Amino acid sequence: MLKMKKRYAIAIVMCSVLFVTCHSEFMRFRKNDDKQRAYLLEKGQTDVNFGSYEVEGRHIHYTYSGDVGQPLVLMVHGSPGSSDAMLDYLADTNLTSQALLVAVDRPGFGYSDFGKTERSLVKQSALLRPLLEKYRVQGKKTILVGHSYGGPLICRIAIDFPDLVDGLVIVAGSIDPALEPQYWWARPLDWWIFRWMAPGAFRVSNQEIIPLKKDLEEMLPLWPKITCPVTVLQGTKDKLVAPGNAEFAKKMLVNSRDLKIEMLEGDDHFIMWSKEALVIQKIVEMLNADSVNVQ
Repeated sequence: MLKMKKRYAIAIVMCSVLFVTCHSEFMRFRKNDDKQRAYLLEKGQTDVNFGSYEVEGRHIHYTYSGDVGQPLVLMVHGSPGSSDAMLDYLADTNLTSQALLVAVDRPGFGYSDFGKTERSLVKQSALLRPLLEKYRVQGKKTILVGHSYGGPLICRIAIDFPDLVDGLVIVAGSIDPALEPQYWWARPLDWWIFRWMAPGAFRVSNQEIIPLKKDLEEMLPLWPKITCPVTVLQGTKDKLVAPGNAEFAKKMLVNSRDLKIEMLEGDDHFIMWSKEALVIQKIVEMLNADSVNVQ
């Protein structure tokens, strides 16, 4: 009996430690405003600002750097993640001298109602629309940059609000429904007992990825609506987003005024950071391209 009680006690302690660890700030994949500011200042970026807004009962938080009134570059992170994934881009003073850089916490991540999932790609698109309306400048470009889950989201925004978007940079974007992984453990992980135990960022990530295949299938007839220039960057050794997604982009983006696809030989899913200079180069190229079609 004593041994049994000891085992129960050990099990309870282990579960408690696991619960506390999973729900620690470290597992939330975010930095608060003070930490973001300190990081950017350390990198030499003195122009650091934060904002938030309420839309459809949701609170959306974002970080921005650069002058309001310049062309807009909206940075959209993957799953899980937050605006702090894009801080090195906001720290690039050459980039922020040419554009206003905005890194948003997608719904349920960072400080945008952390833990409150928005499962619909269409609804996430609508929730980010106010950012474009607030900072878009007539006659100047608005470019969306999306990594991983952020890739299909910026495509959805371009479909839903074409008058607000002048270019897309898709970095390792999961856009082909046929290639979207269907993990056997995803739905069981969404059962209440596992949701309770799982770190908030991972729970939200799982909950939004489960319906992604269906959301992408619904987008299939809508791709011709994207007419703006699009650049796709994809690693050939990406284990999380199949390299075939780039071929899908080539097949579907038939009405893009300028489609560029670059396969990065030997690179993995994390080219947003390992190839940061290249991503910045593609953003700058899009900013400086002929702007005759800017609305």
